[in-house]
Amino acid sequence: MTSSVLKTAPTPFLDTLKDMDNPHRRKRFDAAEIFADGAPRGADIDYEHALKFLYGYNGSTATFNAYRRELERLLQWSWRIESRAAYSLAREDIEEFIRFSLSPPAAWIGEAHAPRFVADKGERKANPKWRPFVASLSKTELKNGRKPDAKAYRPSQAAVRATFTALSSFYDYLTEENVISANPVALIRQKSKFIKRDQNAAVVRRISNLQWDYVIETAEMLADDNPSTHERTLFIMNCLFALYLRISELVADERSAPVMGDFRKDQDGNWWFHVTGKGNKDRTVTVSDAMLGALKRYRGALGLAPLPAVNEHTPLIAKARGPGPVTSTRQIRRIVQDCFDAAFERMESDGLADDAMELRAATVHWLRHTGISEDVKTRPREHVRDDAGHASMATTDRYIESDRRERHASARKKPLRDL
Repeated sequence: MTSSVLKTAPTPFLDTLKDMDNPHRRKRFDAAEIFADGAPRGADIDYEHALKFLYGYNGSTATFNAYRRELERLLQWSWRIESRAAYSLAREDIEEFIRFSLSPPAAWIGEAHAPRFVADKGERKANPKWRPFVASLSKTELKNGRKPDAKAYRPSQAAVRATFTALSSFYDYLTEENVISANPVALIRQKSKFIKRDQNAAVVRRISNLQWDYVIETAEMLADDNPSTHERTLFIMNCLFALYLRISELVADERSAPVMGDFRKDQDGNWWFHVTGKGNKDRTVTVSDAMLGALKRYRGALGLAPLPAVNEHTPLIAKARGPGPVTSTRQIRRIVQDCFDAAFERMESDGLADDAMELRAATVHWLRHTGISEDVKTRPREHVRDDAGHASMATTDRYIESDRRERHASARKKPLRDL
């Protein structure tokens, strides 16, 4: 390895899913075609199986993107720095790669996300602004005017766990394909060297009851003032909170396309929402009377009958302009953020500056957490578990004491001795 490798930004070679040809139909894989610096021996095998492994996730864009990110980092490091094929790496090599990922060279770190490839005269060419690693800031830090700094890059514990997960899946695949005999990631017995164990469960991030009151009141006010734009906003906020939906479960993608007909009445007259969620798992969510009222209001604003017909294919969340459903989670995120911002301004004007500042840190996913946290106080835990789509009761139990304000308030008056 020469120092120039560390001082030069690598060139991407793993494209998006929609721009990837089916690798199972290819007869030839030549790493030299995409690695101009001279591919090491065995890189062709890496390249072939990396493409086939990733293509297996063509039903889940989110997983494809996450695994592509980690796999590209590994191959760039293995080929450029170690001059070895990734399939030949042993346990200690993977540990060295993890150490590298914790503190990569500055030339490999970007300060903004950039696409791997850009269109140039009808051809897709590598984007010189792309970097394998990206320094990022929280939403609050960005709002306070801080700028991302490559020198301050440090991956979160969740990011390190994601790296282990993706690499272990890839090496499991290589094992199943008889390329290697054992998964080197699985042989790492002390992952705690890289992942700190916190005896406290991760805090469930949610907004307070007061903040939710302001948020939903703000959405209602926006809908009353401008129904053509914000009745959709109000319905989205209600879905995220009352149905515990993830943002990906509101948009149409290759996995599913949510429609009004996903609200269905059973033989007892009870309404359920059918959704394809995380991991392509189907679940049904209880529709409360209040949520059914929210659905009727939204449909009325769209000029539809109060309740969906059987097998109705009207998009659940339609585009603001033109036909068809919303297909971008970014658009949903923007709608929710605009509502948060408007609620923030109302709270500040009402003299609730501290609560307003906490709301600035909130994200879309906090609404799901908030809905679950509230329901688990009054509903049977197993009912909440099934509506939320949790794989185990342990996940649901994390929400039982998720409101740290209430937890602290209950302990504030504890005496140190009997009085």
